[in-house]
Amino acid sequence: MNDTILKFNKTHEKKNIPDVRPGDTVKVVQLIKEGDKQRPQAFEGLVIALRHGKGINGMLTVRKISFGVGVERIFPLHAPTVQSIEVLRRAKVRRAKLFFVRGKSGRKARKMRGELVPPSTGTVQEVAEDNTDTTSEE
Repeated sequence: MNDTILKFNKTHEKKNIPDVRPGDTVKVVQLIKEGDKQRPQAFEGLVIALRHGKGINGMLTVRKISFGVGVERIFPLHAPTVQSIEVLRRAKVRRAKLFFVRGKSGRKARKMRGELVPPSTGTVQEVAEDNTDTTSEE
């Protein structure tokens, strides 16, 4: 029985899930059904939690501020309605769940997130080496 469930889950898992971690700023494109039509809708915000890992039951909690109001959405990673997940920016954080960001606003929320890292490099040390000052003083 357990073997058949694992096979079923493997057939429904997506292969193109990026490496998403708490602290990342992501853009999630989801298909919205309106009547008999479907349209893509993007939701861009901060990943504050990742639940149940990256397997078939994985969930992604994304938070953004819309017109001064905090909005959170929970996306199943492998749902057929989720078209794409794109990592726009990475931040070094020291917590697995960033629920404290709910109580912060503006600069205080940004300040708590730590040093920003471009998503292509992935490590803080590589970025620190790129930012070295090469100008010579005379």
